[in-house]
Amino acid sequence: MREKLIFDLSREGRKGYSLSKNDCPELPLESIIPSTFLRKAPADLPEVPESEVVRHFVRLSNLNHHVDKNMYPLGSCTMKYNPKINDYTSDLPGFSALHPLQPAETTQGALQLMYELAEMLREIAGMAAVTLQPAAGAHGELTGILLIKKYHEAQGGAKRHKLLVVDSAHGTNPASAALAGYEIISVKGNADGRTDLEDLRQKLDSDVAALMLTNPNTIGLFEKDIQQMAKMVHDNGSLLYMDGANMNALLGITRPGDMGFDVMHYNLHKTFSAPHGGGGPGSGPVGISEKLVPYLPVPIIVKEGTTYKLSYDRPESIGRMMNFYGNFAVLVRAYTYIRMLGPDGLRRVSENAIINANYLLSLLLESYDLPYPKPVMHEFCLSGDRQKKAYGVRTLDIAKRLLDYGFHAPTIYFPLIVSEALMIEPTETESKETLDLFAEALLSIAREAETTPEVVLAAPVTTPVKRLDEAMASRQLNICCS
Repeated sequence: MREKLIFDLSREGRKGYSLSKNDCPELPLESIIPSTFLRKAPADLPEVPESEVVRHFVRLSNLNHHVDKNMYPLGSCTMKYNPKINDYTSDLPGFSALHPLQPAETTQGALQLMYELAEMLREIAGMAAVTLQPAAGAHGELTGILLIKKYHEAQGGAKRHKLLVVDSAHGTNPASAALAGYEIISVKGNADGRTDLEDLRQKLDSDVAALMLTNPNTIGLFEKDIQQMAKMVHDNGSLLYMDGANMNALLGITRPGDMGFDVMHYNLHKTFSAPHGGGGPGSGPVGISEKLVPYLPVPIIVKEGTTYKLSYDRPESIGRMMNFYGNFAVLVRAYTYIRMLGPDGLRRVSENAIINANYLLSLLLESYDLPYPKPVMHEFCLSGDRQKKAYGVRTLDIAKRLLDYGFHAPTIYFPLIVSEALMIEPTETESKETLDLFAEALLSIAREAETTPEVVLAAPVTTPVKRLDEAMASRQLNICCS
């Protein structure tokens, strides 16, 4: 049955409001609003009681999948449960009522929070300094790459026009590098799913500005040769960049700065628990090594005695990366999250994320292929090759069928190095009971693929919108219900 729209419930004469009698003198609308902006006819608004309005929007909220409804196991872009105290603190009037153009003397609390958050992030990752300006992960990548470019120009190495990117990298990595004007060179992985050191050695030359990689990588494996890789890169006069999307596996256990990374971005909206569904808001601070400090975006927050100020006195800066100073409400949420957990709590986050991933993987190994060896860190990547070759059921079909079981599908067909990829990250916030239910759903779908593949191929059947023609939808987008 089609979901009833609010207009379907409209009946003439029904009202959801009660207004007091107008005791103000009535003025012609034309004296207040230019006639060109006035309606020629009343707005066609639904006439419904308050109860129907509330029920309508509650129904709509339940049609969407969200992390407060059930598990959201995307992999690399996973959303974990966001503690509600984070929302409470970000909505405190002293924060939510601020205007970014207020003078610094009236925003000391906000400046202190950002200063302390940058210091905490710096310590967590083992970096020399952090900027909070970038608005999201890819924006952080661009910021970091521009810092690398500025560094080489200052060293007289402007001819370094290549940037190495591992073949399992997030798609934003080569995109950000290309946007900064670099030629992208892909570095291969080896049979173990990690970076091929020999291929890296062959591609390191005097034209290479940096190597970009994620550690752990996108199939959940830790780059155990990272210090050797860092030495190879640095001996070449190049820099090492880390995509921080997988920091959820490292908190309190190891630090990118200690591994030899010169630049990294953090995803506050993922690792440090700020909701980011629907494309935002995000936050992608960038941490850097000492040699890059002079080039940080302006302004930076400095502390002079007990006073916090915005400093623009940075003659070698790459300039401003955002109109104001980051997505402040996300910064408040991340600050709250870190202060609530403390150092021991942050370490438990990563330990539990690693345990959850390996536990879930152990439940699924019987029915799905694992292209690369275990154990994994915080996420893993299965393959649906078995189901595709034997029963004609693709990874896409498995993902669609998961919707019928009440779960959001994981990331599929990424990374490209895994055929029919299913990339899953359960995070530390999911209970054993939820992991068991999710595993049973995937196991059930594997059995359906074998016995009744037509059921999986027809999925989803319980959602308000059934399977779309995706090629058509991308070319002739229709966001209206019909």
